Amino acid sequence: MIKINLLSEGKRPAAVRRARATRESLPTDLGQFLLLGVILVALVGCVAYWFINKNQIRDKGREIDVAQAEYDKLEEVIKEVEAFKTKRAELEHKIAVITELKANQRGPVRVMDEISRAVPELLWLTDMQMSASQIKLRGQAYNNNAIASFTENLDRVAGFDEPDFKESKLGRSEVYDFSINLGFNLLPISVDSNPADLEDGAPESAAAGAGG
Repeated sequence: MIKINLLSEGKRPAAVRRARATRESLPTDLGQFLLLGVILVALVGCVAYWFINKNQIRDKGREIDVAQAEYDKLEEVIKEVEAFKTKRAELEHKIAVITELKANQRGPVRVMDEISRAVPELLWLTDMQMSASQIKLRGQAYNNNAIASFTENLDRVAGFDEPDFKESKLGRSEVYDFSINLGFNLLPISVDSNPADLEDGAPESAAAGAGG
């Protein structure tokens, strides 16, 4: 039979009992302290990470603002360059067409010069057919006002009949295709005419001018 001496256990000094209780509760308290420390470290890490990301986001935002401002400036410059290229292409095209027309001309040089002078801005000729007394013109323009100006300029040329405007329609490239027919006679010789012009029909032209 096992005997337990409860009396002797109860008679143990109070200091011994407190020390034993402290040893028994120490592992539990240590675990709680460790858990609390881990939580605090995690919170500090999260706060530090948030501050770092916030600063990085702010710096990136400033970089984006600077890049956007530079892009806006460059966009204006690009628009100006594109407008300049467009105008330059228009002028080069007009010069090329006029040069080609002059190279392939089949009529009086003065008639060709008058037609080239009558060409306004935003308009160019693509084809010209000339017979003894008739001219057929085809071209393109960015708007109908340019076509009307061209027709008026032709009508003011001495020796040209009233232009017969045939058609004007908007093409696929957002430009207007048009065609004009007009009759012509040799222009009367003026005082400032080129001496070479006097070789062809000088008597008739002078007589016509006197009769007028």
